[in-house]
Amino acid sequence: MKRVVVTGMGVVSPLGNDVETFWNNAVSGVNGVGKITRFDASKFKTHFACEVKDFNPSVYLDRNEIKKTDLFTQYALYAAAEAIADSNFDSSVISPYDIGVIWGSGQGGMETLEVEIKDYVENKYQPRFNPFLIPKFIANMAPGMIAIKYGYRGMSFTTVSACASTNTAIMDAVNYIRLGKAKIMITGGSEAPITEASIGGFTSMKAMSNLNDDPESACKPYDSNRNGFVIAEGGGALILEEYEHAKKRGAKIYCEVVGSSMTTDAYHMTSPLENGEAAAYAMNLALEEAGITAADIDYLNPHATSTPVGDLCEMEAIRTVFGDQPKSMVISATKSMTGHLLGGAGAVESILCIKAIENGIIPPTINIENLDEKIPAGITIIRDQAVKKEVNYAMNNSFGFGGHNAITIFKKL
Repeated sequence: MKRVVVTGMGVVSPLGNDVETFWNNAVSGVNGVGKITRFDASKFKTHFACEVKDFNPSVYLDRNEIKKTDLFTQYALYAAAEAIADSNFDSSVISPYDIGVIWGSGQGGMETLEVEIKDYVENKYQPRFNPFLIPKFIANMAPGMIAIKYGYRGMSFTTVSACASTNTAIMDAVNYIRLGKAKIMITGGSEAPITEASIGGFTSMKAMSNLNDDPESACKPYDSNRNGFVIAEGGGALILEEYEHAKKRGAKIYCEVVGSSMTTDAYHMTSPLENGEAAAYAMNLALEEAGITAADIDYLNPHATSTPVGDLCEMEAIRTVFGDQPKSMVISATKSMTGHLLGGAGAVESILCIKAIENGIIPPTINIENLDEKIPAGITIIRDQAVKKEVNYAMNNSFGFGGHNAITIFKKL
């Protein structure tokens, strides 16, 4: 099958709205958390989140695009525009049917739907709905709008696998290029979940941290006192391209995508398998596809959301694949800085994996004060400060409600 490489990246995140700012802040251990500003969260159990700061959609979107789209689509359009500019491919010399868009989102236009329903109730159930309600909130509109904006006529759809949505999208995009069904794919994911219903729903599940007196320490993967994830928003985009096509046009190639896989826990709506069996199986499948062994992985960016159960279940999967004392593999759980972007998480974490390969630097895991005693002592977690390390292979794990496990592996060229 054909080889697939990354030739462009773009991001909107709690740590910055361009790749370099995002990367530099991640390497510096900047914490993206803060008090929720979108609405009065004082009546909820959690008052904080990792919001995108200083977002100006008009940098890449025109007035009509902003009017017609939910925030999650605006994040997608913004990140995609940056990635397309970074890749610098000339679409005029490529058939529009050879360029597609596969995007991930777990919730879609949650904010739009909430606003419209609230207005309906406040107007005493008079049907005065916005004509853009449906196209704004349906989850496929992010890739649809990207395709419309640039005239890409290849395949275009959204993958929905909760917090594994972006890695699912990347896997699909890779496979379609491998099969010769596209030359270029715009892929990634975005989410805009900082809404009253989202906050209320997740807190009622007791999934989110409620450390309102000290929110900066709230997201603490692997810490013995972790008590839930910190919700976040934003998105990231990758330009995936068939290797020979990228080489022929002289593209800057960041890395190659060499492995991807999915499995399902088939166990519980929201809880992962305690022994991590299905997640470990997915990791091994991705390694097999990449033609490497676990010993070849230099950097693992885990799902690690800072939940009491989830972190340990994933660690059991990691132990199964890598053993208790990996020789070269190190872990950094970057949600400690970005928060959890839900369906967009795999996008920003893929960018961090790729930048780690490019720069030979592993960003830190912040907020670990007391490492959980159940974490094997032989597994190296990068804490507090970034470290220099050559990265030839990086793995990214994403897991989602419903038992979805999605793994990607990137290789230095």
